[in-house]
Amino acid sequence: MLKKYALPALLITATIAILLTVWNVVLPESGIDSLTGVLRWAALVSGVAFALSRSSLTVWIVVFMGLGIQVGYDFPEVAEPLKVFSDIFLRLIKTIIAPLLFATLVVGIAGHSSLKQVGRMGLKAIIYFEVVTTIALFIGLAAINLSEAGVGSSLSAGANEVSKAEKLLEQKETHDVILDIFPENIAKSVATNQVLQIVVFSILFGIGLAMVKDEKKKPMLEFAESLSEVMFKFTHIVMYFAPLAVGGALAYSVATMGLGVLKDLLMLVFTLYAALIAFVLLVLVPIGLLVKLPFRRFMQAISEPLSIAFATASSEAALPKAMENLEAMGIPRKVVAFVLPTGYSFNLDGTTLYLSLASVFVAQACGVDLTLSEQIQMCLILMLTSKGVAGIRGASFLILVSTVASLGLDPQKAFAILAIDAVMDMGRTTVNVLGNCLATYVVARWEKEI
Repeated sequence: MLKKYALPALLITATIAILLTVWNVVLPESGIDSLTGVLRWAALVSGVAFALSRSSLTVWIVVFMGLGIQVGYDFPEVAEPLKVFSDIFLRLIKTIIAPLLFATLVVGIAGHSSLKQVGRMGLKAIIYFEVVTTIALFIGLAAINLSEAGVGSSLSAGANEVSKAEKLLEQKETHDVILDIFPENIAKSVATNQVLQIVVFSILFGIGLAMVKDEKKKPMLEFAESLSEVMFKFTHIVMYFAPLAVGGALAYSVATMGLGVLKDLLMLVFTLYAALIAFVLLVLVPIGLLVKLPFRRFMQAISEPLSIAFATASSEAALPKAMENLEAMGIPRKVVAFVLPTGYSFNLDGTTLYLSLASVFVAQACGVDLTLSEQIQMCLILMLTSKGVAGIRGASFLILVSTVASLGLDPQKAFAILAIDAVMDMGRTTVNVLGNCLATYVVARWEKEI
């Protein structure tokens, strides 16, 4: 009985509650807040019933996402301290990434693949990344030009946004896109979580190990294989904490930001999410059809990583589980370990789309009508500046500020966007992870490894 009625009740109450909540945010004087609150709690009760009937970690993650939003909305003073759950989860995930990448790449290169294949996979991955991210840039341009979300908008940053922007700008350092790929100290790369540098070190280590005689290579390979298996088991343990983490992250975001902040910049949020959906449907889905992607199995494999990425707005949080699930789907470990983390620096589809869209939005809000050639020139700049900066805190904001400045606009106009950056970051991070998971399958199919 519980299993039969839980899902329909969940879908109906959740849909009505979401629609009425949006209506209440846009028109707060409508006086339906109490009704929407009752419906949201009813949806959560239905969600818990459905989760109990399924015993699925993904379902529990989604239920806790809803619970986090509701607690943050109704009890902000209770919700703010809940961020500690998210922080604990992210710390544990970061401890997994470096040893997991090192072990899987070393085993994949030294134990199972030829050095020629490593170079071939790298070239194919880079070509794919560049083509898809370029398309994402132009979809972002098309979306903002169609919606004209910034026209007539007056961007004014509050004290919180100015303070946050100044802190990010103070931390800005001079980054050489090419030079920053290579580690100068692997311990420093691990400590600062520079994923691409860890990948480069691991690849070179794997190549070096492949060139060593068998009697010297075998002990290190056995160690790397054992380390890899242990880290995947470590991931299993940490993932049980994921529902609490995503609930805490969303509770904190809603409590500190509030849903009312969406009202002034609602059109920008709507345009971004519409553009991200269009990118998925018009680009990623056709690519999947082209490579004969088993969509149902693929979505089952990435549902948990996507939900974690959305709730925490962190691609890194989704990486270990995405690696494990893609491998379980049938993609060889050597391909997953090489393509997926590399894409975290070079294949940020959601972020690149957002950057082109947000840059033109700021120009529109400033009353500047950018010509087509100026917008194309901006995209060419973004094609270079958006690469290799995933490890920098607030990277997308820093790139946005520099891009707006290059267009001759006041960079401080971009500060106001920080008020809703958390909401937009959820969407673009989810598309980043989705795009990289698909890229992994594409390269594996291209290499005839599936």
